[in-house]
Amino acid sequence: MAPSPRPKFKRIVWPLAAAQTLLWGGAFYLFPALLAEWERDTGWSKAHLSGAFTTALLLSALFAPVVGRQIDKGHGHALFPTATLIAAMLLGLLSTVTELWQFYCVWAVLGLAMAGTLYEPCFAILTRYMGTRAPQAITLVTLMAGFAGTIAFPTSHALLDVVGWRGVVVIFAILIGAVAGPLNFYAVSQAQTVNPAPPEAAAENTGQDIDRATLPVLLLLGLAFAMIAFDHGALISHLLVLLDDRGVHAEVAVLAAAMIGPMQVGGRLAMMAMEKAVTPVTVATVSAGAMALGSLALFGVGREPMFLVVFVLFQGAGFGIISIMRPMLIVDLLGRRKFGQVAGYLAVPFIIAMALSPSLAGLIWQASGYDGVITATIIATTVGGVALLLAAGASRSG
Repeated sequence: MAPSPRPKFKRIVWPLAAAQTLLWGGAFYLFPALLAEWERDTGWSKAHLSGAFTTALLLSALFAPVVGRQIDKGHGHALFPTATLIAAMLLGLLSTVTELWQFYCVWAVLGLAMAGTLYEPCFAILTRYMGTRAPQAITLVTLMAGFAGTIAFPTSHALLDVVGWRGVVVIFAILIGAVAGPLNFYAVSQAQTVNPAPPEAAAENTGQDIDRATLPVLLLLGLAFAMIAFDHGALISHLLVLLDDRGVHAEVAVLAAAMIGPMQVGGRLAMMAMEKAVTPVTVATVSAGAMALGSLALFGVGREPMFLVVFVLFQGAGFGIISIMRPMLIVDLLGRRKFGQVAGYLAVPFIIAMALSPSLAGLIWQASGYDGVITATIIATTVGGVALLLAAGASRSG
């Protein structure tokens, strides 16, 4: 007797969700969590240290289309868990670095591993194998992974006094290698055996190839994703300093930053409740508008504490929803054909904007202070929302 759909779903989705939580915690959030400690222990400046992370993200963006093509060809079952184990080994290697050039080299290669382990390849695998249940699967994965930062920050800081930053990195390396790696291997194996999907079957991979007619949709989606990423990256990377500039007490600022992750999860839960009633474009556009309103609230933070609550709620929920709407928007506007490759292309502007946003926000701050940064994020999310609407229009007319 064939397994029922519910056990199939659980055997594929929940292992991926747990693995993504560990991967985001160890390969992404570990950097900001340990940045101050690295600066104190090594004497390297925040600018030099941050350059390594930017390098990792840029390389991850550049290799995302390559990874997507391999998943489209059916190689995800080997690539996904292998990249996870490579990420674990690189984190282990990171614990041994003593020179800045070594730090950069490890993070550069870790960026390549990120391209094969984080959301984009995970979403591509779910879209390939889960069919009509892919949106629900993606939502559940991101619900759990939304707590990665909330877990990584307090865990790393609690362990610092006990094992030091090198020990913290080793612990996360072990968690990724011994837990996330096997979970990813199990999940993709189950996806192949109990719920296989041929690479180009019409029922599972409807949609057109990217050509002159569909290119405007792709470009507009890329612009929208880049604007959303800039908004979130600029505000999160400067949030503590920005709130200090507004006169917010340090402990309150840290609490606000910590609550953005849970608000992302809350936004995703709200989306699950209404996803059948509205289109992906509508949900994403409203979310972009919410992020713009969240940025607008920052102007009043110094005068009224409630504005900080509005910012955390709207920024967290808005970005939390859009981060999982990206694959759904691709399927809705461009179809499932060659989803991995298309999603890889669209990951490039998103990740590059996220990588460059802290530096760009710093340049804007130098020119016009944090009022200028806030204004820039409002403009960015507004442009992103308009681009989404134009992409929907171009898709219908095409």
